[in-house]
Amino acid sequence: MTLLNMQGKRHKIYIDENLAPQLARAMNVIQEHLNTEEKKGIEVLALKDVFSQGIKDKDWIPVIGQEEGVVITQDRHIQLSRHQRELYMASGVGIIFLKCPKGGTTFWQMFVNIVNDWNKIKQIVRGNKPPFAFRQPGQNKNFEEWTVED
Repeated sequence: MTLLNMQGKRHKIYIDENLAPQLARAMNVIQEHLNTEEKKGIEVLALKDVFSQGIKDKDWIPVIGQEEGVVITQDRHIQLSRHQRELYMASGVGIIFLKCPKGGTTFWQMFVNIVNDWNKIKQIVRGNKPPFAFRQPGQNKNFEEWTVED
C-alpha cells in the first residue's frame, strides 16, 4: 500500500551519485515502514538508479525540480557555483549538503550518519518547499539553512 503526502504525492529524496546507491535503497526500505506510521509518504531514490551514471547536474536538476524533489549530496560545488545554484533555485530543487570529514568516510559510517540524521532530514523535507539549501556544518551538528551571497 502506498501512502501519499498531503498534496497527494510522495516526497522524493534523491541520494546523489557521490554517495553509494545502496544507501538510498536501504533508507527507502526503512522509510517504507515509517510511511505507514508517519502518514506522510517519502520515497528515497538513488540518482544512479534513476538517471545514467555520470549524468551532468544540468540534466538531472530540472527533472527533479519538476517533482519538487530533494537531493542529499556531499557536492558543495552545487551551492558555491553561481550557475548551478541559479539552476537548482530556478528549477525548484531542495538540496541537503552533508559534511564529509577530511579523508572521507567508510560506507558504514556514512550509513550510520544518515540514519542518525534521518529525522532531521525529514523535518527539512516536510517543512520547506523547494527550492532550498541546508548544510551540515560538521558531524553531529544541526543542519542550517545555507545562503550564499555573490
